[in-house]
Amino acid sequence: MNIASVVQGLASIMWLVALGVLGFTVFNAARGRKFGGGATLVVGAVVLAVALTVVAAGIVFIEPDERGVVISPYDQRGYRDTALTPGLRWIIPGERVQTYSISRQTYTMSSVEAEGTVGGDDSIQARTKDGQIVFVDASVIYAIDPDNVINLHIIWQGRFEEGVVRPQSRGVIRDAVSQYGIEEIVSSKRAELEQALTGELTKGLGNNNLLLVDFVLRNIRFSDEYAAAVEQKQIAEQQAQQAFFVVEQRKQEAEQARQVAQGQADAVIIAAEGRAQATVLQAQAEAQALQLISDALKDNPDLLTFRYIDKLAPNVQVMYLPSGSPYLIPLPTAPASTSSETVIPTPAAPTTSTTTTP
Repeated sequence: MNIASVVQGLASIMWLVALGVLGFTVFNAARGRKFGGGATLVVGAVVLAVALTVVAAGIVFIEPDERGVVISPYDQRGYRDTALTPGLRWIIPGERVQTYSISRQTYTMSSVEAEGTVGGDDSIQARTKDGQIVFVDASVIYAIDPDNVINLHIIWQGRFEEGVVRPQSRGVIRDAVSQYGIEEIVSSKRAELEQALTGELTKGLGNNNLLLVDFVLRNIRFSDEYAAAVEQKQIAEQQAQQAFFVVEQRKQEAEQARQVAQGQADAVIIAAEGRAQATVLQAQAEAQALQLISDALKDNPDLLTFRYIDKLAPNVQVMYLPSGSPYLIPLPTAPASTSSETVIPTPAAPTTSTTTTP
C-alpha cells in the first residue's frame, strides 16, 4: 500500500465522519433537540475530507525502477516535458501518470515452446550466403532508456516490445546470417556473427529509445535435409579417420616386427661371432699345446712311452696279447730290479688274455 492509498483512505473516512455528523444533526433537529456545534463539525469534516481527497488525487509514488510520464490536460502538448523520477511526487488533480519500468527485460525467440516469449516455435528462419536454411534461437536483453522515456511513450506507448524489439531482432538476424556461409556460421565465424548482430541491434533499438544490454545467440539449427547430410559427412570422415588410424597401427606393428627381427638377427650374428672367436681361441690354444708337446717330445723321445705306461692300471704286472698282434709301441727293456714281469706270448699261445695280480 502506497501513501496515496493511505491518504485516499483517510479522505474516505473523513467523508463518512462528515456524513455521520450531518445526519446526527438533522436527526436531533427533527426531534426538536439542539446539537450545539454540529454545523461547525460538519463543515470542518467536509473541508478536511475535501483537502484529503485533493491531496490523494495529486500524490504519486514512483518506484525506484520506474519513470513516470505525466499526461496533463493543462499543457498544450498534452504531457509534461520531464518524466517523474523515483520517490513521492505531486501532480495537479486531473493529470495522470503512465509509469514505465526501466529494469532489464528479456525477449526470447526459441523453437522450444516453454522457453520463448511467444508460444510454439518462434525461432527465426534465415537463409545463408550459400542458400542453406537455418533456424536461429536468440534472446534480446534490453531496457528502456530513462532519458527518453517520454519519446518512447509518444511513439510506442506500451507497444515497444511487439513493435520494436521483436521485428528489429528478427530482421537484423536474417540480414546478418545472409552474409555468411553455413560452415562459417556453425564453426569459425559464429562469434563474429554474434558480434555483428549485437552492433546492429544496438543501433536499431537505440533509434527507438531502447538500450540493448546483451544479445544471446542461443542455438543454430539446420534443416532436416542438411542435418542428415552433415551427419553422413561426419560418419564418412570418422570412418576415413578410423581407417587411417588402422593403417598407421599396421605400419607401427610392421615396424615393430621389423625391429624385433633385426634385433634377433643381430643377436644371432653376435652369438655366431662369439662362437667363432671362441673356436679360434680354442684352436689357437690347442695348437700352442701341441706345439709345446712337440717341443717336449723332441727333447725327450721316451716321454710318450712313459705317458702310455702311466695311463695303464697301476697294479698291472703281466699282460697277454693275442697271437700275431703287433705292439702298440716299442716297449723299453725292463730293468733287472723291476719286481713285475711281462711275458710276450708265442703264436701257439691261446687267444685269451689273463691279468694276474699279486
